[in-house]
Amino acid sequence: MESIAEGKPRPLTLLLASPRGFCAGVERAIRIVELSIAKYGAPVYVRHEIVHNRFVVERLERLGAVFIDELDMAPDGACVIFSAHGVPKSVPAEARRRKLFYLNATCPLVSKVHAEAERHFGAGRHVVLIGHEGHPEVEGTLGQLPDGAITLIQTIADAQTFQPADPANLAFITQTTLSVDDTHEIVAALRRRFPEIAGPHREDICYATTNRQEAMKRIAPRADLVLVIGAPNSSNSVRLVEVALKAGARNSALIQRAADIDWSWLEGVETLGLSAGASAPELLVDEVIAALRERFTLSIEETTGASEDVTFNVPRALAS
Repeated sequence: MESIAEGKPRPLTLLLASPRGFCAGVERAIRIVELSIAKYGAPVYVRHEIVHNRFVVERLERLGAVFIDELDMAPDGACVIFSAHGVPKSVPAEARRRKLFYLNATCPLVSKVHAEAERHFGAGRHVVLIGHEGHPEVEGTLGQLPDGAITLIQTIADAQTFQPADPANLAFITQTTLSVDDTHEIVAALRRRFPEIAGPHREDICYATTNRQEAMKRIAPRADLVLVIGAPNSSNSVRLVEVALKAGARNSALIQRAADIDWSWLEGVETLGLSAGASAPELLVDEVIAALRERFTLSIEETTGASEDVTFNVPRALAS
């Protein structure tokens, strides 16, 4: 960049979002894989990416994890782990049929949504799931109930055109990694049409997703550019990019690590925002900061946000 050629790195203010990065569900899922390898030996088979981050996945592969698309890729007698996003009921049923030893790394907050779906179905309600088609968490939630028991709603337009068979017996649940504001708008549209629709006692969107979006709203209005560290298939990371733009950032981009930065993006940028999705390790944040220090005279301001002290226990089989 021009500043390097002149030998005078120009100043850059970095607004560092807090909280950011790993949440308790991600930490638990990774720990389950690590403990399983230590206890049962490699290889341990993991159905789908344990969390949506290639850096994490590749490190676990080096330790002895083998990531598979479906259970039929795991040999008889294998130890199998289900990802943090949750799985349809058919998956553990198939594991039991094959007599595979399996551990469930589903985030407890996703399991809570599954339990809500079961409760509403048991009460005779048709379930509306607010989420994104094709996301593993959505596929897992849809697979908790019989076909046709859940309708997927992705947009306000979907909410406005949805025609249930029994409008008086409805309930809604949501994917845990959605935009808080967008979800509120969809829920509001459903409540306007179906005032009696039942909902969760508390919002399904997880505490970590909510906290990271609130932190983003604090830094985005001041930022010329916001970078979000996360994978393209990480819903909560993609949502952070969207939240940044809606909250006032002039531009925002998703990167997986420092090598993905196009340094031309920073031409004319005086204030840069930085956050990381819930499946991105802090090591990748440190990597980006180091790359910035090589090119700029960096001044870092870290925001003060919600304190996170949530922890989730690993399965009992691994606790000893």
